[in-house]
Amino acid sequence: MHDYRYAGDADRLRRPERLALLEVDRVVNLSMKGIEPANVLDVGTGTGIFAEAFAARGAGISGIDPNPQLLNRAIALMPEGKFLSGVVEDLPFEDKSFDLVFLGHVLHESDDRMKALSECARCARKRVAVLEWPYTAEEIGPPIEHRLRIEEILEPSRSLPFTSIDTIKLSHMVLVRFNF
Repeated sequence: MHDYRYAGDADRLRRPERLALLEVDRVVNLSMKGIEPANVLDVGTGTGIFAEAFAARGAGISGIDPNPQLLNRAIALMPEGKFLSGVVEDLPFEDKSFDLVFLGHVLHESDDRMKALSECARCARKRVAVLEWPYTAEEIGPPIEHRLRIEEILEPSRSLPFTSIDTIKLSHMVLVRFNF
């Protein structure tokens, strides 16, 4: 079984102050910018916060998460989505199944970042978008030892067939877009 690090409850993920830090609308708009995805895979969907935002913009949604409590909340909130139990290192989808594969605070929890990005690249047609906390010690978010330096996000991607990579610094997060 995957050793997921988030040990809090589902309600904690949806606290208004946390949602404000996530800049959900901005992240979703930037993730979709220039590609108009018909379908999105939300890897590590948790309670479906980002899945809901992608769906609100007309994208078909699939989500995957190893935490059954969080996954059940996502299913209850978005019955029209297709949610499965699973991990980023072994995605149960066909090659090129999604226009966009989105990882919101997932890569730092991955057991193997190279395998995780490789699986996401395999399943994506147009883009893989990775949202992470910056590598800065802060009172909010995970401890510094669970955060990634930007090089730790970019290095595994060097052997993958991305045509360009955009790094976007947000108010409290970093979004990396890997484009095909």
